[in-house]
Amino acid sequence: MRSRSKLVAALSVVLMAGSSMAAAEQVTVTSWGGAYQDAQREVYFKPFEEQTGIDLVEESWDGGIGVLRAQVEGGNATWDVVQVESEELQLGCDEGLFEELDWDQIGGKDRYIEAAVSPCGVGAIVYNFVLGYDKDKISEAPSGWEDFFDLDKYPGKRALRNGPKTNLEIALMADGVPPSEVYDVLATDEGVERAFKKLDTIKSDLVFWEAGAQPPQLLASGEVALTSIYNGRVDAANKADGRNFGIVWNESLYTLDSWVILAGSKNLDAAYKYLDFVGEAENQAKLPMKIAYGVTNPDASAMIAPERLKELPTADENMKNALKISDTFWLDNIDRLTERWSRWASTN
Repeated sequence: MRSRSKLVAALSVVLMAGSSMAAAEQVTVTSWGGAYQDAQREVYFKPFEEQTGIDLVEESWDGGIGVLRAQVEGGNATWDVVQVESEELQLGCDEGLFEELDWDQIGGKDRYIEAAVSPCGVGAIVYNFVLGYDKDKISEAPSGWEDFFDLDKYPGKRALRNGPKTNLEIALMADGVPPSEVYDVLATDEGVERAFKKLDTIKSDLVFWEAGAQPPQLLASGEVALTSIYNGRVDAANKADGRNFGIVWNESLYTLDSWVILAGSKNLDAAYKYLDFVGEAENQAKLPMKIAYGVTNPDASAMIAPERLKELPTADENMKNALKISDTFWLDNIDRLTERWSRWASTN
């Protein structure tokens, strides 16, 4: 009788463990790696796991709609929530790669700034491509992209993200086109030729980066004197690595990244719980204290110290002469200009 009781008890433990394992929730979140994802881990990922008991699995990527198509159309997506750039948001939504959001599950549309609300995505951050440099090596700060192209005034290699987006705009601004007129000029064949002609002037001194973690590494190693860089990576390098990098806000380019849920996510409930968590004001307010990106919940901004707010892309002074990256232009022209860019860059 005692042996039978022990057997029943043991089976109960096994069954309970199996039941517990079956009930465990999980969500896979994919972001951009490096210092940015380090900050997200601290203020979002770990607290989310602690508060909800949901197991959060991290992945990172370098962008591209093809990766998302492969995840969804392959029928066995391993990602649930992904942070995407603005044109990926539009393309993926049009192609049915993302779930249409149920805003009631993430606090409603009024929780967010207007630019953060779209049928398939909720804004994650506001950020800028800026001109970055090392203050320990360059005493006179560059004033804008014209200086980026001035090899006599600022000798040394330069780094740009590999691809036409942002770089053609940078080239035109360096050639004297005001930010407000960049896309009017770039919409013409003459404007595209003008941008590539300007890039030709520093082509032999260019290196290209693929991931956001690379520009601060290139600056730190001295491989380049100037680089395009995400503003938050400058702030993170200065705080975490003791660097003395500088930012030129004039003529910077800004946009939003958004969170999306891949269509057919097997962890839809957990994905919504995650989006709701990162949309709460008290959680968003912690991110800019770790890395200098603007947030999308206006109540979060009210919780951020004034001295920190002025260092964010959303500060009026930093936005004064900035250019909003045009999703419409790039959706219409990305394939054509990427092909042109690839031919141009391959002969560098």
